[in-house]
Amino acid sequence: MNNLYSYITTNTTTTLTTKPCILSGLTINKTAANGVITIYDGNDASTGTIIAIITQPGTLIESQVSINFHDITLVNGLVIVTSAAAQDITVAYRAS
Repeated sequence: MNNLYSYITTNTTTTLTTKPCILSGLTINKTAANGVITIYDGNDASTGTIIAIITQPGTLIESQVSINFHDITLVNGLVIVTSAAAQDITVAYRAS
């Protein structure tokens, strides 16, 4: 299995894979007040199942945050939607 990552720096919808994968973790490299990160198990945000919605507070208390997803299996793919504030994140995953 190949370890993969995606570095996301804008408000966008990013389809990382449309095949089953394993989500390892997510690092918020630079926190953004009111930033929202939504993670989907699916091929796109409109049909995927929400895995997590991460909302950063308006008053930031950390400069970097790492989230361990403990290698959860996503059966339909991996889509990340970033919104509400400029994001700077890295998503770690691998093909299953």
